[in-house]
Amino acid sequence: MKRFSYGWVKANKVTFVNAGSLIGTTAVTSLLGFGYWWIAARLFSPEIVGFASAATSAMMLLGSICILGLGTLLTGELQRHPGKEMSLINAALLLVGGVGGGVGIGFTLIAPFISNAFLPLRASFQDIFLFAFGVSLTAITLVLDQAMIGLLRGELQFWRNTLFALIKLVALLGAGLWLSHSVGLTIYNTWTLGNLLSLGVLAVFVLAKGGWSGRTYLPQWGLLRQLKSAALQHHILNLIIQAPALALPLFVTSLLSVKANAWFYIAWMITSFLTIAPRALSTVLYAESSAQPARLAHKTRLTLGLAFATCVLANIVLQLGVKQVLGVFGHDYAEQASLSLRILSLAAFPSIIKSYYLAICRIENRLVQAILPLTLSGILELGFVTAGAYLGGLPGLSLAWIIALSIETIYMSGPVYKVIRFPRTPTRTPEDTQETQ
Repeated sequence: MKRFSYGWVKANKVTFVNAGSLIGTTAVTSLLGFGYWWIAARLFSPEIVGFASAATSAMMLLGSICILGLGTLLTGELQRHPGKEMSLINAALLLVGGVGGGVGIGFTLIAPFISNAFLPLRASFQDIFLFAFGVSLTAITLVLDQAMIGLLRGELQFWRNTLFALIKLVALLGAGLWLSHSVGLTIYNTWTLGNLLSLGVLAVFVLAKGGWSGRTYLPQWGLLRQLKSAALQHHILNLIIQAPALALPLFVTSLLSVKANAWFYIAWMITSFLTIAPRALSTVLYAESSAQPARLAHKTRLTLGLAFATCVLANIVLQLGVKQVLGVFGHDYAEQASLSLRILSLAAFPSIIKSYYLAICRIENRLVQAILPLTLSGILELGFVTAGAYLGGLPGLSLAWIIALSIETIYMSGPVYKVIRFPRTPTRTPEDTQETQ
């Protein structure tokens, strides 16, 4: 039994290491991120922290838009281009870095017309440059982290993100203790510094391990141009997937109240932790199987089983400790959001099928065919949420969202089942037996 277990783990080591690296990255960055903002609240004024949180949120949003689908593209494409991986990665990084910088500059010029709170972003050429540079580095790191998964070197993105979180934490502490004058961009710049230094350390490590060969690292723009159509499809699909999640808190606020959204948002964020492992497993499935479609069925069965197992265990723990978990955020949350959290936690199960449906569509290059179902899914979710809020308040809204996800699963489970089903063994007839004899 021990020998079998060891062999099973060894055979699936790549899957476990890369999925584990994604889960570990989320855990470490969440923990250090909590400490980061706790220190910021203690060392800086609320005005500075408020501006910094808005600026970093804008940086993350703009960076996500500027990656142009290249992150998910590289996750699946790198294994299909042996020997050209670094050239393709570098071309993508230069492209998204340039786009991110340009969009960042545009934001600093336009945002103050939307809100005076963003006026400090264009207070000087230096401030404009620093904000744009932060957006550029964010786009670069988002693509690079996904590229590391595409290379099945997830441990590299784990250590880079850990280093990034530590550097910005130390930089924040230093700025708060030793700078006599601080502004909102002081906190923002610690993110830029963390990204810059962590990228530098990773680059030195890669060069030290692989040596310097100029042609290996030269960007291959021709190859990237060949993939522009696929990148656009990935980008559109990513935006469609993210839209309902970004819109949901806005719907809760407008349909119910700001206070109800506070209760919902905390419950929703806690629920999102239940899907970390399934999302990591489906991402690694996409990276592994894109170049090895023959192993897709086996790998899907393995990772899907693990995804459901972890989700069941996490749900049991959460359902038993709902009051205690919400109590960390305050008595009101424990009283008002408990039922909503119990309902929302069940969303993890249909979300698994949705993640695997998307991964399989990416692997099989059926992105165009997936756009319409996923668009309709988003409309369905927001429509059900609206009806649920009117009929049953926050619990009704939560239940309606679960129902919408379950309806989507009916359609999306079909392609997933086609992949994981075992092939039928043909029945041998007496005539077949006589022929073989």
